[in-house]
Amino acid sequence: MRSIVKLVVQIPCLNEEETLPLVLASIPREIPGISDIVVVVIDDGSTDATVEVARAYGVEHVVRHRGNQGLARSFTDGVNYALSIGADIVVNTDGDNQYPQHRIPDLVAPILEGRADIVIADRQTGSIGHFSPTKKLLQRVGSAVVNRAAGTDLPDAASGFRAYSRTSLIRLNTVTRFSYCMETIIQAGYKRLAIASVPIVTNPKTRESRLFTSTRQHVLKSAAAIIRASIMYRPYMVFGWLAALFAVAGLVPYARYAVLIALDEDGGHVQSLLVGAALLLMAFLSVMLGILSDLIRTNRSLIETGLEHTKEIRLAALAADPAPAGRGR
Repeated sequence: MRSIVKLVVQIPCLNEEETLPLVLASIPREIPGISDIVVVVIDDGSTDATVEVARAYGVEHVVRHRGNQGLARSFTDGVNYALSIGADIVVNTDGDNQYPQHRIPDLVAPILEGRADIVIADRQTGSIGHFSPTKKLLQRVGSAVVNRAAGTDLPDAASGFRAYSRTSLIRLNTVTRFSYCMETIIQAGYKRLAIASVPIVTNPKTRESRLFTSTRQHVLKSAAAIIRASIMYRPYMVFGWLAALFAVAGLVPYARYAVLIALDEDGGHVQSLLVGAALLLMAFLSVMLGILSDLIRTNRSLIETGLEHTKEIRLAALAADPAPAGRGR
């Protein structure tokens, strides 16, 4: 481990002029094992005084979007900037003061100790008062689905309060615009990165979420992100289950036809054969799609390996000439 360890705390913001001061004021200034702490604010097209507030509180590093690009893009741009200025660890938190910034030392400790590549805060959603029973259930179900797809065992997969090692960030790639949370876990599980969890207690609610307008929208977008990431990294699992489902369903009409033939010497019931044939054809197509998707996954893995080397070369060049990357934007 390097003698100088740089921590970058990145804060994606969209019109957070009221709550951002609470976040900035509560970020620790000293952490055991950390030599340098830098705060980066990612302004995702704010129309209020978010940037001015950040500057007033001494934030020198600001990444600005001219228009709203979404949380996932803000996360990615913040990570790229953090790596360009030499971050060894990146902590992602929110500008609405949902998360307790004083727990950042606990979040980075497993990485400093070499026990984890990624650490995710467990909000203990079952005990959050302003979460409805439906939302608590959806959080549990969502985490269970992500854990199944990623091969992990995380109690709160949707939590955005996270710490990433430099190595993990070089290996991860985000393609969705909605939220990086589910996608990065599935990627990390596939790439065998070590993930730890730290229980926290969230701060009182300051506003409604801007990530989605309704629970239905949140569920649909989260499901789409999980399915997309699963197909990209574990296609054999997705299409294998589909093929098995269609195959079993396709055999049922054939069994029905056999029973009816045994009971009725006049025959008939050809519709059972047609339905069964259609379902078995779907099973066959699922197998074919699984094979094609797995070939694409293999190609993607090779491309990502090359991308990792490209990132390392680029970051090494920036480290040799840090002046351009060290300026706030």
